[in-house]
Amino acid sequence: MEQDRWTRWLLEGRFGGDAEYAKEYLARLREVRDAVLDHRLKLVDGATLLDVGAGDGLIGFGALERMSQGGRVVFSDISRPLLERCRSVAARMGLGDRCDFVEAPAEDLGPIAGETVDVVTTRSVLIYVGDKAAAFREFHRVLKPDGRISLFEPINRYGLDAWRYDVAPVLDLAQRLRDFYRRLQPVDSDPMLDFDEHDLVAHCEAAGFIDIHLALHIFVRSATPQPWDRAISIPGNPNIPSPRDAMARVFSAEEAARYEAHVRPQVEAGRGVVREAVAYLAAMKPERPSAPPVEEASR
Repeated sequence: MEQDRWTRWLLEGRFGGDAEYAKEYLARLREVRDAVLDHRLKLVDGATLLDVGAGDGLIGFGALERMSQGGRVVFSDISRPLLERCRSVAARMGLGDRCDFVEAPAEDLGPIAGETVDVVTTRSVLIYVGDKAAAFREFHRVLKPDGRISLFEPINRYGLDAWRYDVAPVLDLAQRLRDFYRRLQPVDSDPMLDFDEHDLVAHCEAAGFIDIHLALHIFVRSATPQPWDRAISIPGNPNIPSPRDAMARVFSAEEAARYEAHVRPQVEAGRGVVREAVAYLAAMKPERPSAPPVEEASR
């Protein structure tokens, strides 16, 4: 199968080559999928759901399971290889006649006609979209009146300046590594970081949605122990290099050894603090106003 950076990330990169970790990771994602599909949706048999940024089909195939009596799913993504993978999976499952596949970005869903879908979903999609306002307008356009959106997006600005591990003895190196990543993804301009939950609500309301509900979940928890080799093999997202590659670029061999000697024991023992925030947003497109009654002509 042809691969692009999105395919490599979803099928390989986010797991760091660890099959057991991949199982744990995907189990957590299924919980997110279920939360998206449960968040104030009217997911009934016969409905049409558009999954924007469908990726490997996590939400789309989950929706098809729930709509067992004839619902349809439109898988939309900018990655042709991922769409082809979803098409292949759908055929293998005998679901091809209930699926459509559209290559389009979230901010321009032009191939999809207006007012043709009942539900729009995303999972970690707007973090890659520069014009989020345009994406919300497109969601509104393709939805039928009374249609709904249910979105999941990480709020990556939260806890951005906190250190996960104690880096005081190697602060010069840790700061250099952080600065390298900040140059690649500037906080105030990169789509991954340039918004928070308030912006999501504002874009949603400006696009014309009503009954907006956003649930913000903040987690401050102990880091999970993990093998050093896996930890430094996983990029934070498809657009940046792994810590291993980044360290090779910004550290000398001696500096890399000094950094590893201090940080590795903490990573492998789970002696750190993870700070995360995620948002679940649901909203509705208003029903079309009823036409006023026609008055009889006076006799």
